[in-house]
Amino acid sequence: MVNACRILLAVTFIFSGLVKLVDPHGTQYKIEDYLQAFGMDGWVPSFMPLWISVLMSVFEFCIGVYMFFGIRRRMTSWFYLLFLSVMAPLTLYLAMANPVSDCGCFGDAVELTNWQTFGKNVVLLMMAVIVFRYPRMMPRFVSERNQWTISLYSIFFGLILSGFCLYYLPVFDFRPYHIGANIPEGMQVPEGAEEPEYRTTFILEKNGTKKEFTVEDYPEDTAWHFVDSKTELVKEGYVPPVHDFSVTTWPEGEDETESILTDSGYTFLLVAPYLEQADDSNIDRINEIYDYCQEHGYSFYCLTASGDEAIRRWQDLEGADYPFGNTDGITLKTIVRSNPGLILLKGGTVYNKWSHNNLPDEDELDKPLEESKTGALQTDSRTMKTLRVVLWFLVPLFLLTSADRIWMGSKMYKRMKHKNRINNLLKTKKHEKENRSR
Repeated sequence: MVNACRILLAVTFIFSGLVKLVDPHGTQYKIEDYLQAFGMDGWVPSFMPLWISVLMSVFEFCIGVYMFFGIRRRMTSWFYLLFLSVMAPLTLYLAMANPVSDCGCFGDAVELTNWQTFGKNVVLLMMAVIVFRYPRMMPRFVSERNQWTISLYSIFFGLILSGFCLYYLPVFDFRPYHIGANIPEGMQVPEGAEEPEYRTTFILEKNGTKKEFTVEDYPEDTAWHFVDSKTELVKEGYVPPVHDFSVTTWPEGEDETESILTDSGYTFLLVAPYLEQADDSNIDRINEIYDYCQEHGYSFYCLTASGDEAIRRWQDLEGADYPFGNTDGITLKTIVRSNPGLILLKGGTVYNKWSHNNLPDEDELDKPLEESKTGALQTDSRTMKTLRVVLWFLVPLFLLTSADRIWMGSKMYKRMKHKNRINNLLKTKKHEKENRSR
């Protein structure tokens, strides 16, 4: 029972930590949602949620590895007991108050309601009590003397993987805008399913006065300037994977969603949730990609949730001549975990994604997309990605544990050899003594 609980706890925390490690920004956004729900967003510096995201992910992943290998069994058991003793009552409050609908404990890989999360934590807490009561019944899979190597390696792997996914994009994309996803199909509701009702409200400003408008009463007066938009659920129902993707041209305010999703040609979407926070270190490359699109007849839009002032400032500072579209900020954060990020669409299907740190260079865009690898649908399966990440962790881990076993075996061999030498010496002295006595 102890070791069954040990394995289940280890696997749960390794999985929970891993899906957060590959998407640090996703966990960051969830932490920001909690801070906002509790009214604490003004107390925490803006950089803290990302740091908390990375450290919490590394912590969960590492204590899962420690529990599996039996590293520091008593200390690790304490960590589990304390952590779950805090999380169980906290998730009970979240289930009752429901400030945030999805707990985010398994990232976007597995969505749980707050009551499901509470039930899961209660079960894990009972397992943690059993493991805490009998820590020495868990056999070690690595020697006590060399367990520090596995400990440091797990921390190092977690930080490197998280940093890699921050610099580029998440290794695993569990969101409905992953490469290969068809956005119009994700927006469809099965026949007979009850459709939810949403209301999108646009916040516009005119002469210093802000006012909210819906799609039906959106003003034709161009003196109104876009400030923000929000989408609210009016009535529950079947929620399709993609339910909040819409593009309104700036500054005209025309709906361009269908035109973008039904375009049979290639469309580049520069996704910048908030231009005020966007990284402009590669803006020259972005402008070159726009020029490439102009040359070959491809569509190019910059989608943002920023208002008029931020868009005009971006145009002035960065020399942006490409058209802009307004889209919900949460949707943009879901599409790509980079600010800005770039995605390639064709017929509403996501063909490729890039962060601002690895935009396609001149060699990749030296000919029309129809004739290049860049314009081909990326077919790297999730199974192959999983295998690569597992091998990244397991191969060095296997080498470390093998070296540990060899080292322990050599020590045992030397100890046995030394013991045999002493025994032979004692036997020789005993024989010599017996011969002298005769």
